[in-house]
Parts: sequence; structure tokens; C-alpha cells
Amino acid sequence: MARIVESNYGETPFQRLLGHNKDVMEGWSQLGDVLEKNGILKSNLKEQVRRTLAQSNGCEYCKAKGKPDTGKFDEKTSIAVGFAEVFLKQKGDIADSTFDVLRECFTEDEISELCAFISFTTASQYFGAIMKL
Repeated sequence: MARIVESNYGETPFQRLLGHNKDVMEGWSQLGDVLEKNGILKSNLKEQVRRTLAQSNGCEYCKAKGKPDTGKFDEKTSIAVGFAEVFLKQKGDIADSTFDVLRECFTEDEISELCAFISFTTASQYFGAIMKL
């Protein structure tokens, strides 16, 4: 059970917890929609990264959506998931050499999107954890 009562705004339990401030909920949801869909990076790669982050970020709601599916990994997904695991251990203190590895497989645009996705997803999962979603 969540720590606060859900609002009347939003389609999911997560959105209804954010919905106490409708502008925040709508902005958060809009950014989530942009980051989750196919962009520079494919949505299936980002989903495996999301699942990886969920295992350590404390949100039971996010963990319930499943563990990473290694059967769906290609080289890029493996490297992205590995980077997410480094992020989980190092937080913001990631070595330059780690980015050198990313550059072997990803463009600057892809690295930017991956880091934005990891940051936003972590914030979302922390919110879920704080709220005991």
C-alpha cells in the first residue's frame, strides 16, 4: 500500500500518486512517453535497461514488470545494460574509460539519450520506492 492516498488524476497508480500536482504528473508522463518510445535508441533496448535498473532501485511496482530478458539482448543492449549496472554501482562517478567503451558501439546522440533515460528512469523508480508503490 502506498504511503499516500492516490489522487483522482492519472491512469496508473504511479500517475495517480504524482497526480496530486496535475502539472507535474502530466509533464512527468510526457517526458516518460518521449524517452520510452523508439527514438535514437530502440524501445526494446531501453526496456531491458529499465528492467535492470528496477532490480536495484527499490520500486516493487517496477520490479514486478520483470527481470531483464537476456534472450532479447544484442551487442548494443548488452553494453547498455552493462553501463546501467556500472551506473547503479558508481552513481555519478563513472570513469571516462567506461564512456570510451560506450563510444565503441554508440554515437554521441545515443549516449546522451541512454544517460537521459537512465537518469529519468532512476528518478521514477526512486519515486515509486519512496511512495512504497
